[in-house]
Amino acid sequence: MNAPLTLDATQSLEKNPARTKQAVDTFLSHGTRSPKDYGGTVNPPVCRASTIVFESMQDMDERQDAINHDQAGVMWYGRKGTPTTFALQESIAYLEGGYRTLLASSGLAACIAALSTFVKSGDHVLMSDSVYGPTRHYATEVLSRYDIKTTFYDPQIGSGIEALIQPSTRVVYVESPGSQTFEMQDIPAIADCAHRHGARVVLDNTWASPLYFQPFEHGVDVSVQACTKYITGHSDALLGSITTTKDAWHEVRNHVYAHGLNAGPDDIYLAQRGLRTLSVRLERHQHNALAVAHWLAAQTAVEQVLYPALPGAPGHEIWKRDFTGASGLMGLVLKPCSPQALRDFVDSLELFHLGFSWGGFESMVMPQIDIPTRVASQWPYKGPLVRLHIGLESPDDLIADLKTGFTRLSAR
Repeated sequence: MNAPLTLDATQSLEKNPARTKQAVDTFLSHGTRSPKDYGGTVNPPVCRASTIVFESMQDMDERQDAINHDQAGVMWYGRKGTPTTFALQESIAYLEGGYRTLLASSGLAACIAALSTFVKSGDHVLMSDSVYGPTRHYATEVLSRYDIKTTFYDPQIGSGIEALIQPSTRVVYVESPGSQTFEMQDIPAIADCAHRHGARVVLDNTWASPLYFQPFEHGVDVSVQACTKYITGHSDALLGSITTTKDAWHEVRNHVYAHGLNAGPDDIYLAQRGLRTLSVRLERHQHNALAVAHWLAAQTAVEQVLYPALPGAPGHEIWKRDFTGASGLMGLVLKPCSPQALRDFVDSLELFHLGFSWGGFESMVMPQIDIPTRVASQWPYKGPLVRLHIGLESPDDLIADLKTGFTRLSAR
């Protein structure tokens, strides 16, 4: 065969095994880069491709054989990846401690692809009551149309989940901390129960990122992330990742390919660029968030700060046991107030932008107007819930901005 199956950049860990012993900070800067393959460019450039041409039938056959034997980085068709794709996939798989990674066009696409891989008509899913809203919607409105039943469970159930597992249970879907409400789950206990009954464990690992939670060390089979958030880090791309164990890889890969899921090279490039600074950004997010959380906890208008890294906060002991850090996302439960007072609080903020996403460099605020949806657990608070993402600004300035918001709140 005349042409190589892969480019060096996609084989960096195999060619440089010493890199697997590097600290995460070093790996983020150097792990899957091979500048010599691209004329010395620091990052793998954007490779836009649909059609891949083969030099001969033998070339095509050998590439197919390489794919069948799980060789990474094989150019076959643009939808199945280019060097831009392969470099990011390899990095995420390494960081999460998984076997391989696939990319999808959004975090939600990754969530539903991982979930739907393992179920068919008549099967049963167990899903955390505090799961990401669009994932919940997919289970109740889409999977249900195919006679796939979902039971929502109390996110703090731990090993008690065994009582809910049915003979037809195929997936236990976890998210820790919970979306918006930040309940911490005992992932090892849940995974142990699930595996004893032959069910797969799928985790949404977006909040902690692989830097602060290692999913496969805690019994997870498939880890998904909205790379839109911390991996990209600049609020300018949509992307999702699906990382699996070796045992789950072929089933997930074949399902993703069958559904035509892929991601565009420009968004992948932005995520690859953002990945370089993930460690330093998360360190700053955590530093700022802890400062803000401590200040919030002392405010008379605050009922509860939902930030697992804050001592005394709900779930802190599980966070301390299983996680190595915390991101910038938290919940804030205010004491009961009028709807207009809540609007005044949010609208008075200048450094916190009102918007749905998070994970970028900027601080964000999003009020939860209604009581969080619960069918298996009880939401214990009466006042409104506000989600805060603490960005990279000065924590003193963020606190001053929040202080203005509380002044407006109390005026009502």
